[in-house]
Amino acid sequence: MPITKQLKVPSYRHHKPSGRAVVTIDGKDYYLGKWNTDESKQTYDRLITEWLAGGRRLATLNSAAEPTIIELIACYWRYAEGYYRKNGQPTDEIHGIRAALRPLKRLYGRQSARDFGPLALKAVRQVMIDEGKSRSYINDNVARVKRMFRWAVENELVAPAVHHGLQAVPGLRRGRSKAREPAPTKPVPNDLVDATLPHLSPVVTAMIELQRLTGMRSGELTIIRGCDLDTNGQIWVYTPATHKTEHHGHSRPIYLGPRAQEVIRPFLKADLSAYLFCPRESEEIRNERKCAARKTPMTPSQAKRRPKQRPKRTAGDHYTTDSYRRAVIRGCDKAFPSPDGLTPEETEEWRKEHRWHPHQLRHSAATRLRKEFGLEAARVVLGHRSAAVTDLYAEVDHAKAADIMAKVVDRLPKQIGRGSDRHDAHHRHFVALCVLQARFHVTILLPG
Repeated sequence: MPITKQLKVPSYRHHKPSGRAVVTIDGKDYYLGKWNTDESKQTYDRLITEWLAGGRRLATLNSAAEPTIIELIACYWRYAEGYYRKNGQPTDEIHGIRAALRPLKRLYGRQSARDFGPLALKAVRQVMIDEGKSRSYINDNVARVKRMFRWAVENELVAPAVHHGLQAVPGLRRGRSKAREPAPTKPVPNDLVDATLPHLSPVVTAMIELQRLTGMRSGELTIIRGCDLDTNGQIWVYTPATHKTEHHGHSRPIYLGPRAQEVIRPFLKADLSAYLFCPRESEEIRNERKCAARKTPMTPSQAKRRPKQRPKRTAGDHYTTDSYRRAVIRGCDKAFPSPDGLTPEETEEWRKEHRWHPHQLRHSAATRLRKEFGLEAARVVLGHRSAAVTDLYAEVDHAKAADIMAKVVDRLPKQIGRGSDRHDAHHRHFVALCVLQARFHVTILLPG
């Protein structure tokens, strides 16, 4: 593979007029000492090591020229492109970093990085608030800006006091800022999903059914291959080639019961390395449906038409989370077309009410598993390390709390004795009420 300019390391060269060794880094010549000596080679190795560790840039903290915000962003971006990668592809964090640094560059791009303080960070945050971004989105992006300055301190591009000052800016709290509160992700009703399925290809339909049964993430669903399945036992085990928490050293086995096996079985291929859910198959099915629905016969020229040799867009060998989500949205728009006569704003509101996204299926599975088998079982199936995370995914079953309280009321004694017995009975029931209210986040009123 040819070496690109970005991968080249500055070379150790002989400066003949002075007889010294020299290396050019970022357009500046560094003289290392007498040519071809151990001392000059050690100095060269040290500079190159510092250059690589600093994201292919030497520290400028002790030099007269302090980096500007734009220069700092450029250095950090080169580092982030190499760090936030998985299986040779950039992760979604790259898109988050780009969005976080955009208002910073627009407001303070020409300013020296050492002069960027807490008030400047709050000004960047206010721009995001004025743009109508949600509170969680803003907090995530502010944290990314702080992370960049922490990296700059680590590589001696700015003084430690800069990052220390930015840490004084807290995250936005619920109800204490003008930032928009994000709507929580809710489970999708089954009747809404069932109404959408007839308007989707069999491939996408199978993906939805499998996600409803297992609660797996969309990123885990789209990369299923035959070689990732262990079909020896009664319960199949799917081990994704990559998953969200693999960089923490966590495993992610996904168990497939009889119903999930029925969904997968028609898509098993002889090539075990091939993805089960392929967009090309969906495209072929869609074209067949279009041909079958033709009301006029195909002309001879159309029948002889050959596929383009180099089309601009071709279907991939597997779905991505974005293409899977777009396929679901197209099915929703077909299943629930907006009524005639609506304004563009009303049409957009109609679509929001009648659209759902695949991640809601994970919330639906979490709610069902928690209701039928308990919180701990739902945590294991969903692959969470903490039950607190599962608690965010699963909707609280308030009916269960009401049923429990009905039984508690029924068991109250008809006549409570006097003295200590009466006090103990009231105390026991009061404790039970407090526990239930804290667990289910409901207010319970007893009759009388």
